[in-house]
Amino acid sequence: MFAGISGDFNPVHINSEYAKTTQFKERIAHGPLTLSLIAPVIGMILPGLGSILLDIQARFQCPVRIGDTITAEAEVSEKLAKNKFVRFKIRFTNQEGVEVITGSVLVLPPSKD
Repeated sequence: MFAGISGDFNPVHINSEYAKTTQFKERIAHGPLTLSLIAPVIGMILPGLGSILLDIQARFQCPVRIGDTITAEAEVSEKLAKNKFVRFKIRFTNQEGVEVITGSVLVLPPSKD
């Protein structure tokens, strides 16, 4: 489904036979699909409703396999008082605790007015 929405039909994501011939030996999830799991963390939990995601820096550490369970975490790493932005360190792990994505996001939290 993500291939259709994004237009990324790379066969490593959608063709099992092709994926067997790659270094991964099986299909892997689209990186941006996994990275998108940070949106509900920022927009619904921390800082929450009304937050605006301004920037994402991400490093894809390991492939996400079809069927993996991914946990997304965010931790405040910097508060920029001048413009009220907050930078979060982000970390995604699979069910074995292996980091699959690390990075940071810059967020404009909702105003308290």
